[in-house]
Amino acid sequence: MKEKADTLGRIVRIAGPVVGVVGLQNARLHDVVYVGELRLVGEVIRLAGEVATIQVYEETSGVRLGEPVSTAGGPLSVRLGPGLLGQVYDGLQRPLTLLAEQAGAFMPRGVLAPPLDTERKWSFSPALLAGETVVTGDILGSVPESAHLDHRILVPPGVRGRLIEIGQGEFSVQEPIAAIESAGGIRSITMAHSWPVRHPRPVRERRSPKEVLVTGTRVIDAFFPLARGGAAIIPGGFGTGKTVLQHALSRWAEVDVVVYVGCGERGNEMAEVLEDFPRLEDLRTGLPLMDRTVLIANTSNMPVAAREASIYTGMTIAEYYRDMGYDVLLLADSTSRWGEALREISGRLEEMPGEEGYPAYLGTRIAEFYERAGRVTPLGAAGGPRSGSVTVVGAVSPPGGDFSEPMTQSSMRAAGTFWALDYDLSRRRHFPAINWIQSYTLYKFDGTTPDSPEAWEALTKEAMIVLRRESELLEIVQLVGPDALSEAERAVLFTARMIREDFLQQSAFHPVDRFCSLEKARWMLRTILEIHRLIQRAVEADIPLERLAARPIMAEVARMKERSVEEVRALAGRVPENMEGVRV
Repeated sequence: MKEKADTLGRIVRIAGPVVGVVGLQNARLHDVVYVGELRLVGEVIRLAGEVATIQVYEETSGVRLGEPVSTAGGPLSVRLGPGLLGQVYDGLQRPLTLLAEQAGAFMPRGVLAPPLDTERKWSFSPALLAGETVVTGDILGSVPESAHLDHRILVPPGVRGRLIEIGQGEFSVQEPIAAIESAGGIRSITMAHSWPVRHPRPVRERRSPKEVLVTGTRVIDAFFPLARGGAAIIPGGFGTGKTVLQHALSRWAEVDVVVYVGCGERGNEMAEVLEDFPRLEDLRTGLPLMDRTVLIANTSNMPVAAREASIYTGMTIAEYYRDMGYDVLLLADSTSRWGEALREISGRLEEMPGEEGYPAYLGTRIAEFYERAGRVTPLGAAGGPRSGSVTVVGAVSPPGGDFSEPMTQSSMRAAGTFWALDYDLSRRRHFPAINWIQSYTLYKFDGTTPDSPEAWEALTKEAMIVLRRESELLEIVQLVGPDALSEAERAVLFTARMIREDFLQQSAFHPVDRFCSLEKARWMLRTILEIHRLIQRAVEADIPLERLAARPIMAEVARMKERSVEEVRALAGRVPENMEGVRV
């Protein structure tokens, strides 16, 4: 962004990442500025009289009063174009891999680098002909960004007119590929453009999220499914498995692109992501998972203020691929660190604190972020309407696992699915440690489940009734002991244990169990519930539960998760004959 000559100011106040500046006469709210002699990147967050308050996205130690400040002439924006996939950026979209090669492991302050490779040539194939009329969002052509995904070059926002020229062949992101004539004259189009991160990209229509996003995790897909284009949160204390669950979602969820935002997470966890993703295999393509992933790394030792930028940068990149007609999964780990950054900046600004010191606008900021999720019809008329989606999953780290704290409560009001991770389950090595009593989903789905929606809902409802009854019976056992239970109640505990251990528990490392299709989940649950019904009838006929539990089929049910869907279907068909003699 080009600097203006009349935008020089000087620093009059420094409070950590918050700097007060006078003399920025033409500055606007959310403009990018360069602070001090080191030209640290910052953003205008308040204008009051002659003083502009700057949120600096880099460490301000050593910056002195009176140092110059200049504006970049525009808001914080990201560069969008071919070459995003496989990259590792910080919250300001600086390519960390490239900067590490140039400056070493410790990146100096104030350093900048182009987010897209300006030298690389891309093979552009046009989709339109010269002379056609185009509007914003039309697909001009495509380049092969990875082995499985074509990067569709769109008419930039705000551009429409007659296509007077379009090229074919090898181009860099800076070279013109087309020219469009409009009322304002002729405009050259390149493969890249910029977009301000705080502004949602426009769409033609927002559609109701009614299609299940298959994640391969049974407890999610069966009991608390997430809609494609929906929003979910994963609250849980330390060690409950938030990061591992998000890694599993990034690998197995049925999406085209993954944007992973490490917002304030520990450096070792982010390093694990950087090491694992290039080695992990994408189930659908057989290629490295990194080939369809964009990583935004903003670890806990990086400046606090940049956490907010990383959240918006990741969302804008996700919306860009959504507008091409792709399904995108945005993973934010962890949004609590973003909330902590908002609290710290609010304190530096001397704002009136809200609950637990968070700013009063915390709920608004969170809602604005999650509202950018959705299933949409993007802009553009050429080639007919297309559909794209951004599904958001945000991890929340409440102190001590207290779900009543403001960050969790504000996120619950904005998201449609709630996967509550439980300390007790994680200590018992039950993973995923999603508490089936506290969790819920608000989404309603059409006929995308393996059975009809009604049949699938009836299965999961019956299973949840058993699990809730187990919770009630365990309270009785704790008060008066197991001898107080009837045989029928002990049978409920037996079935509930099967559901917990043989269905809900799932290994992220087993070659078969790490991913479970909807069809397999259906047959597993049907098998367990059919056995439950037979046992209930047998117990009513005074057949001892111990005799029923000793049946050989029980051992086969315990190994269902490690079997293929065909084997599980065959096992379900053998339930009646294997339980012969207990039916009444």
